[in-house]
Amino acid sequence: MVLLLRSGAAALVVAAAAGEVLASASSSSPGSTYQNGTTLTQPVFRTLDLGSIKPLGWFKDQLELAAAGLSGNMFDFYRFVHDSRYIGGSTEYSGLDEASPYWFNGVVPLAFGLGDARLLGQARYYLDYVLDHQQPDGWIGFETTRATRGLWARCLLLLGLVQYAEADPAQTERIVDAMHRYVVLAHSMLKNNFTGLLVHGNDTFDTAGFGVGRTHEMHIPLQWLLERYPRNNSQVIWETMELMIEGGVLWGADWRTFWTEEAFPKVLYDTTPYNLSWVFIHGVNMAQGLRYPLALYRNTGDPALRRQTRKAVDLVSAHHRSLAGTIVADEYVSDRNPSRGAELCIAAEVMFSAAYVYHQLGDNDVADWAEQVAFNAFPASVAPDWWSHQYVQQENQPWARNLSTNELWWDVDSYANVFGLEPNYPCCTVNHPQAYPKFLAGAFVATDGGAGLAHVFLVPGSAGATLAAPGGGSNAVSVSADTTYPFGDTITYTVSAEQPFDLYVRIPGWADAGRSSVSVSPSSSSSSSSSPPVPVSRDARGLHRIPISPPAAGNTTTTTTTTATLRLATAPRVVPRANGTAGIYYGALLYALAVEPAPGAPARSPLEYRAGRPLPPETLDAGGRARDHELVPRDGAVWNVAVDPRRIRVVPAPGGGDGDPSRLPNPVWSLGAPPLELRVAAVEIGWPVVRDAPADPGTFDVVRAPGAAPFEARFVPYGSSKLHMALLPVVELDDDDEIAGLE
Repeated sequence: MVLLLRSGAAALVVAAAAGEVLASASSSSPGSTYQNGTTLTQPVFRTLDLGSIKPLGWFKDQLELAAAGLSGNMFDFYRFVHDSRYIGGSTEYSGLDEASPYWFNGVVPLAFGLGDARLLGQARYYLDYVLDHQQPDGWIGFETTRATRGLWARCLLLLGLVQYAEADPAQTERIVDAMHRYVVLAHSMLKNNFTGLLVHGNDTFDTAGFGVGRTHEMHIPLQWLLERYPRNNSQVIWETMELMIEGGVLWGADWRTFWTEEAFPKVLYDTTPYNLSWVFIHGVNMAQGLRYPLALYRNTGDPALRRQTRKAVDLVSAHHRSLAGTIVADEYVSDRNPSRGAELCIAAEVMFSAAYVYHQLGDNDVADWAEQVAFNAFPASVAPDWWSHQYVQQENQPWARNLSTNELWWDVDSYANVFGLEPNYPCCTVNHPQAYPKFLAGAFVATDGGAGLAHVFLVPGSAGATLAAPGGGSNAVSVSADTTYPFGDTITYTVSAEQPFDLYVRIPGWADAGRSSVSVSPSSSSSSSSSPPVPVSRDARGLHRIPISPPAAGNTTTTTTTTATLRLATAPRVVPRANGTAGIYYGALLYALAVEPAPGAPARSPLEYRAGRPLPPETLDAGGRARDHELVPRDGAVWNVAVDPRRIRVVPAPGGGDGDPSRLPNPVWSLGAPPLELRVAAVEIGWPVVRDAPADPGTFDVVRAPGAAPFEARFVPYGSSKLHMALLPVVELDDDDEIAGLE
């Protein structure tokens, strides 16, 4: 492992040095491609302005838990937000100065998604302070010297500002004013030897090179500015995006060289030849880098970049995507060993990238990927009450405690899979709050050139939009989706509209289209009849079309409300993996062997990341809710099993919920709360422990434990069981092995 870290560091030094030499030789852009009238390539789907979509049901419960947990309370106590230098404090965790910008990028969609007055006040305070203290030359932030001014964290700030400007029109003009002033400055900095991007001399803002691996992150907010509020500044905006990419290319961080069959590392060990920069193999960078080709595609229209995005998705999925949907990378990728870590930041960024790619391309499997992470990898690493989280998550994780060694990870310490305030680097603490609010913000999209509306991420929620009406004009539309999905299989839509339009609903790739159906009730208060259910049909984007036809104007005997009900059909499915192993899914949910934690799991005052000492009391939540929790299996809990997935049955969760299938317990991501579980034929086996974690299945012989008899193993949704085993050896039990309930 040391060899890879050394070679990565060497690659960083070489790339940085090359970037500085090249940049010094060319202090200005060789030429802009901007032309008057240039427009950006349009995505397949257009997202709605922030605040247009509101959560319902269990998803609203989750956002409210986030607001009551770390996401909504860091502003009040967490030193990297509460005492951020962006708002007059004195604390940052690195020269990247990214902590509170990460938080702002997440709290804005959370506050406006919920309409929460307290969170809106936090976001407004931060907005006002940052804009009121914009420096005379246009710099946004507290840094005053060339050595400390880095562009990367400004990308996060701009993302937050764009969302705020969409959600609160009263603040749009001042936000846009500030963005234009900043872009003019950033443009001049980049023209001057790529100042703020490439490190020169005694610069301290990004000595590792994270920003050069994320140059495309400037594109989303600047493309928004270019399309909506160009203010005769289009060429400067355009060239700023180009210069960001050019600087990254000079440094050696051009993702177009990485997302290829030849360059992409299918595995990465000490002995694996690898000649590109370390930035590409860093898990969070890789999750963000999925957006790179499409960010450039919107400017260039080059179809090769669309194709390369598809290649990037396929490469990650084939070689480094976990059963839960995230990228297996404990800082760096290696292989798909289920005991290796997957950083929580990666799950948040993959959710955003998969949503972004789906909105741009319309490939249904990419939307399935976004849901896979949202319903599996992400909740598995967040405590049910949202007051603690892991830094890294293991697919096979029978304990979450301080390990006896950190040799399991590339660049992570032994405490990293504890549920805590900052069990490792604080980036996951400040960045994970963006995941669910942004997922909500992309759940409904405009389609058909703005004349249709589609529900693409099937969480419960409502959307209001003004669509283009047939024949011109506008069409005010509202849609609510009442569902327990992904815990249930039915979605009921209530639709109001002034004029006809097409409502679309995405049919997941795992659903059996032949057995799934849609029924529609007429737009009439005098009739309660519904149309006979019709089988769903997916178009090229994975969508089923539901025509909505309100009654003619002046008809006083009917209402304008239409109800449609979607019923998705599926069955448990077994996904084989290497070396005779498999994972088990039911619908959108990965199911895993539940490992019950011991009651009264030890909790302690949070430890300072990497230092291992308790944080000072004055830096902690006054209510004592932020704690570090180590989870261990209860006495007698069995985690070392092999399964025979030929024999699976679906059962109601014992004692789960209140007996009403339309309601879910809150919090739902806790053991026993989801309404359905699986029972799978299994047998206890001898399973070695390596580096204080379960050995990679397939690296040892599968042998039944002495005296072990087959039994029904309890499998639950992966995100609900913080201790779990998801990738298991497959065996064929003898026909005479009788297991009650499994035929």
